[in-house]
Amino acid sequence: MTISLKVNGAQRAVPAAADTPLLYILRNDLMLNGAKFGCGLAQCGALHGVAHGRAVRSCVTEIGSTGAAEITTIEGLGTFDKPHPLQQAFIDEQAAQCGHCLNGMIMTANDLLDRNPHPTAPEVREELAQNLCRCGTHGRIIRAVLRAAENTGKT
Repeated sequence: MTISLKVNGAQRAVPAAADTPLLYILRNDLMLNGAKFGCGLAQCGALHGVAHGRAVRSCVTEIGSTGAAEITTIEGLGTFDKPHPLQQAFIDEQAAQCGHCLNGMIMTANDLLDRNPHPTAPEVREELAQNLCRCGTHGRIIRAVLRAAENTGKT
């Protein structure tokens, strides 16, 4: 069957079964490789997209469940020349080491800032608690999210 979906503002049609994980569609069919495969059990937080306006774990989100939702991936937030304020804050705070967790951290933080433009450090920490960073840059990640909120006038 062909699944029609809107990803990063563009309408796309993909041949896939309704129970195919969103991650596979994004990476294999649409060549959007920002989301990384982690544990495959929605426990690491490495692979996120935004559907229905909320961050979703794309490894366990079936493409058929997204319906007419617009899906946004990390590639849809900003560009190399004009990064999204959150992406720029991660750069400024040097919040990346290996980069494996960045997609999940940034997409989850973006969801948080959309819902709560004035987060405190404990709120950011709580929101990102299910996103694992094996390099241990959590402190810089939290500072990056708070910086992004300041830089967008959301704090």
